[in-house]
Amino acid sequence: MRKAQVQQQFGANAAAYATSVVHAKGTSLARLVELIQPQPEWRALDVATAAGHTAHAFAPHVARVVATDLTPEMLPVAARLAREKGIGNVWLGMADAEALPFAAASFDLVTCRIAAHHFGDAGRFMAEAARVLRPGGRLAVVDNVVPGSRLHGKKARQLRDAGRYVNAFEKLRDPSHGRCLSLDEWQEQFTAAGFTLVHQEVEGKALDFDDWVARMQVLPADVVRLRVMLVQAPAGAAGFLQPVFTGERITFTLAEAILVGRYGI
Repeated sequence: MRKAQVQQQFGANAAAYATSVVHAKGTSLARLVELIQPQPEWRALDVATAAGHTAHAFAPHVARVVATDLTPEMLPVAARLAREKGIGNVWLGMADAEALPFAAASFDLVTCRIAAHHFGDAGRFMAEAARVLRPGGRLAVVDNVVPGSRLHGKKARQLRDAGRYVNAFEKLRDPSHGRCLSLDEWQEQFTAAGFTLVHQEVEGKALDFDDWVARMQVLPADVVRLRVMLVQAPAGAAGFLQPVFTGERITFTLAEAILVGRYGI
C-alpha cells in the first residue's frame, strides 16, 4: 500500500525534483563526496535516486554508478539531467529499496539521500545495503531526523512527543511520508545491520513554507492545516521547527543527518 502511495505521489511530482533546491543544491551533496572520498575503481549504488542528484555528484569520482528508484517517472528526469551534465557512467533502473535486485558484495558504496523516511521498513533497507556491499564497503545515509531519545523520564517522553508531531506535520504535507527516525534510532539501525558508524553530523536546513507545499501540490485545505500546525506547535516541536512568520511568508527548519557506516570490518 505504502509503495503504491510513494509511486503515485512522486510520479505526479517527478519534474519538481529536478529543480528542488533542497535536493539539487543541498549542502549535503558536496559534504557526502568530501566525507566518503570515493575511489576511481569503485562501483556505487544510489538507492531512491529521484532526479539523480546524488548519483550525479558521485559519478565523476567512481567507475560506475547504478541509480535506482521505485517510481518509474523519476528515471527519465534523472537520465535527462545526466545528459545535460555530460555524465555517461550512470545506469538507471527501477528497484525497491527493501529488495534490491543485485548480487551480494556487488558494490563499494551505497548512498541514500533524503528518501529513507518513505521506506516501509528502514531495517530491511539497511539489511539489503549490507548484503550488496563488499566487506569494508561504505553506506552513506542522508535523511531528515526528528527529536527522540532511547532514555526514560519526562524529558525523553517530551522529545518523542515532539518527534511524533514533526512526523505528523510532514505526513500531512506528503501522505507517502512514512516516518523520520531520530538520531538514536539511526545509530541502532546501523549497528543492527552490521555497520560500524564512522561519522555522523546533523545540520538544520531552512525551508520556505510556500515552496515546500508547492513541491507536493498540497491541497489548499491542508496548506491551512499545516500553517496552523506551525502556529500552534507545542513547545518541543516549535523549538525544533523554529517557525518564523514575516507577514504572509513562513520559513521553518528541519534537521538533516549524514551518517556513514563501514560494513563488516
